[in-house]
Amino acid sequence: MFGKLFTRIANDVALAAGKPFTFILCCLVIVVWGVSGPIFGFSDTWQLIINTGTTIITFLMVFLIQNTQNRDGVAIQAKLDELVRVSEAKNAFIGIEHLTEEEVEKFRRQCEAAAKKADKVLAEKTANHSAQRRSPARTSKAKVRA
Repeated sequence: MFGKLFTRIANDVALAAGKPFTFILCCLVIVVWGVSGPIFGFSDTWQLIINTGTTIITFLMVFLIQNTQNRDGVAIQAKLDELVRVSEAKNAFIGIEHLTEEEVEKFRRQCEAAAKKADKVLAEKTANHSAQRRSPARTSKAKVRA
């Protein structure tokens, strides 16, 4: 029960924090605070109010936004895993987010090498196909017309 409530609150706060209205509201709070400086004589208490308020909000927002990002990352990973599972891709890639950084880097290098090899094969096929389309008979007819 607490997990669902926290998730709902975290999502709502993260969504609200990203709205233009929230940014404008925060700017207005800073302006009001700045304008009130002369009224309070730029006292230590006046400075402490903004410092304490922004520190508390930042501290709490870090955890809420991190929670939202973690859930989003897990959801995206689950979707990608399902796409890998149902496609012709290698199922070995499912769950690699749980590996060490070095192991993930090894997978990345393997993928990069495979992509370069596939690009090379494709380029060779394209070159061969283009060469076959230009037969010697067609080339000589083109020269005669010129």
